Amino acid sequence: MDSWRQHRSAFWAAFTAPTFWLVVFFLIPLSLLWLFSFGEKEGITGINITWTLKQYARALDPLYLGIFAKSLWMAFLTTLICLIIAFPVAIAIVFAPPKARLWLLLLIILPFWTNLLIRTYALIAVLRTRGQVNFGLEWMWEHANSFLTLVGLGSYNLLGADFEPLGMLYNNSAVLIGLVYVHLPFMVLPLYAALDRLDRSYMEASFDLGAGHIRTFRSIIIPLALPGIASGIVITFIPAMGSYLTPDLLGGTDSQMIANVIERQFKSANDWPFGAALSFILMYVTFFGLALRAVLSKREKMGGKAA
Repeated sequence: MDSWRQHRSAFWAAFTAPTFWLVVFFLIPLSLLWLFSFGEKEGITGINITWTLKQYARALDPLYLGIFAKSLWMAFLTTLICLIIAFPVAIAIVFAPPKARLWLLLLIILPFWTNLLIRTYALIAVLRTRGQVNFGLEWMWEHANSFLTLVGLGSYNLLGADFEPLGMLYNNSAVLIGLVYVHLPFMVLPLYAALDRLDRSYMEASFDLGAGHIRTFRSIIIPLALPGIASGIVITFIPAMGSYLTPDLLGGTDSQMIANVIERQFKSANDWPFGAALSFILMYVTFFGLALRAVLSKREKMGGKAA
C-alpha cells in the first residue's frame, strides 16, 4: 500500500472536510461547554468564567448523586435485560436459513427507520390504561371468569367481579420497559456479528466429546462471543445512561434521570454553568467506562498471545 505522503493532495482533500466539520461542530462547542462548567451564572443570561469548581462541588450534593446513582442503576438493568433477551435472538438469527436470516435482521433494524419520538408515543398507546396490554388482560380475565362459571365455580368469585386496569405508565417500570424497547437492537446486532463469525466446528467438537447444549453454550459460545458482548454492553449502557426522551415521556416525578436534570438546567433554570458541569461529569463517567473496556480488551489480547 502506498504511503499517504506520495499522494498528499488526495489525502488533504479527503482529510480537510471531515476535520473541519469535527472541529467547528463538535470540538469548539464542547470546549465552550467545558469553559462554562468553570463559570457562574450572572444575571438572567450571563455567564462569568471565574475558573471555580463551585459547579462541580454542587453536583456532589446528595440529591444529584442519588439521581446519578439511579441513572447508573437503570442503565445497568437495561443493559442486563437487553443482554438476556438479545443472546437467544442473535443465536436464532445466526442459525436461521439464509432467506429467513435476512428478514429477521430486517425486523431488528426496522425500528431505526422510525423516529424515536413516534416509537415512544406508540409504546404509550400500548401501555396506557386503555391500551393493548390492558385490553388483552381484560379479555383474558373475562374469559377466565366465563370458564369458571362454566365449570360451576363462578359462584365462589375466585377472580373478583371486575377487572382493574394495570397502571403501567409514569413510573420506573415504564421507563425501564421503554429503555429496553429502544436499546435492544443495539445489543442484538453486535452479538449477531460476533456469533456469525463463530467457527461451528468448535460446537461440533464439543458435542462429539459428550458436552451437552448448556455446557457447550457456557464453555464455547459465550467465550467466543465475548467481543460482541463487550461491544453490545458499551453501546447499550452509554446511551441508556444519558437517555432523556424515554424517562421524560414515560416516567413520573420520581423517574427522572440525569439527562432530564441537565435539560432543565439549560432550559427552565437557565443555569448553563451547572448544566455544563453535570454534562461533563456524565461524560467523564462515559470515558471511564470506555477506558475500562479498552484495558480489559488489551489484557484479553495479551492473555491470548501468552497462551
